Amino acid sequence: MDGVILAGGAGTRMRPLTLKKPKPLLELQDRPILAWSLMSLSGIVDRVLVVVHYLKEQIAAYMAAQDIIADYTLVEQRPEPLGTGHALLCCRDHLASADFLVINGDDLYPAAALRELSQHAFGILSSRRDDYERYGVVLRNKAGEFLRIDEKPPAGAYAAPAPCNSGAYKLTSAVFGYQPAKSARGEFEITDYVSGAARDHAVAVVDSPFWLPIGDPAALAAAQSVDVARWIPPPQTPPP
Repeated sequence: MDGVILAGGAGTRMRPLTLKKPKPLLELQDRPILAWSLMSLSGIVDRVLVVVHYLKEQIAAYMAAQDIIADYTLVEQRPEPLGTGHALLCCRDHLASADFLVINGDDLYPAAALRELSQHAFGILSSRRDDYERYGVVLRNKAGEFLRIDEKPPAGAYAAPAPCNSGAYKLTSAVFGYQPAKSARGEFEITDYVSGAARDHAVAVVDSPFWLPIGDPAALAAAQSVDVARWIPPPQTPPP
């Protein structure tokens, strides 16, 4: 199975840290964020597609040097990034498997939760947060399957903590049969692909006990003291 890491954004909210370095290569506990993403997928996917654009040469150099997932392909968002849905569409002709996982390149997820997510044909990873108004709340039908996302609802709309969309998905190539329009932001959203698939397919909701979005310098600073290795075990070093 392939894994897709969305890592093409310019990281404008992370400036000035991203003026000369792409966000996936910022250091988190002595490793680039991208290394943690690769470790979370290691053992679950056989190959990874890394979507790049901003300062892509630096990410290319890192991927050539890393030894976490040997089989990888860099996919450039062209001519410019037009949202997460556009990033996914750029991967369509590069996927080697009909089933694939997709994760945001600046969010960290537990390896165990991603493994559970990978068992479904279609799925979305949710995590409960008190500050749900900053994210999209995942709504389910009576069977507990994904129904839709309520994007950035007002505070008080739901009992906290509410289940939020973490930006990790399990999809199949059938998702490319849905062609969403641009959102109000002028971008193509991956959530619109998922909502389209939910009209014809059961989309499982997998609850994750951990999700670490790293959106700005304050979040990166706070993440330095989080026990990330509890959720994403570093690769084992073979004995000499």
